[in-house]
Amino acid sequence: MPSRSPLPPPPPPVGVRTWPDRDALLGDRAVVLGELVRSFLGPGRLGALWTWAGTAALGWSLVGSALLTFEDASDALGAVPGVILLAAGAAVLVPACVLLVVGVLRDLRAHRLLVAWGALDRDPERDGRLRRPRASLAWLLLSSVLCAAGLFGCVAVPATARAGQETYGLVTWLMGLGFLAWLTGLTGLVKAFAHRRWVLRVLAGAPAAPRVAAEG
Repeated sequence: MPSRSPLPPPPPPVGVRTWPDRDALLGDRAVVLGELVRSFLGPGRLGALWTWAGTAALGWSLVGSALLTFEDASDALGAVPGVILLAAGAAVLVPACVLLVVGVLRDLRAHRLLVAWGALDRDPERDGRLRRPRASLAWLLLSSVLCAAGLFGCVAVPATARAGQETYGLVTWLMGLGFLAWLTGLTGLVKAFAHRRWVLRVLAGAPAAPRVAAEG
């Protein structure tokens, strides 16, 4: 889920701010917040999250296939395809999980920057564009569906497994896919709620007093 575009820097400390007036501060603030909101909640971020989650699911499917191969193998030679599948699955799964973690850490930094830049002042006219209710709702609905499906897979699969019909490898494989779906959906839900909380606390909070005059 990482992005090639770097995040904007944090606002400068109080003692070194050089905005000539409040209008200049609000202009820079609007540009930076717009970029941060797109980086945090844009459709590209949702696509990247699902892409790397899908890649991780592919890797886990290869691992699951390896487990099934090991269960069916009657000798050491029969386990060779399983070893190959396991290595291929790890080669896909590990980088995808690393990139997912990197993306989550980047989102945390973006959210901290949103809070820092938003706290500089209030600009109701331009802040309205940052609310992004449709994007937030899309994240919420899609992530809820994925989270529910993943939770169902994690709970229903082992609960309905019957001895002699579903093997341990099959149950483990399906539960792993369900866990990845649940974790991906939960990540999206957290982002949707974090953005909504930021809108209510930072954009819709009490107006901040102008600070440029005292800092210039």
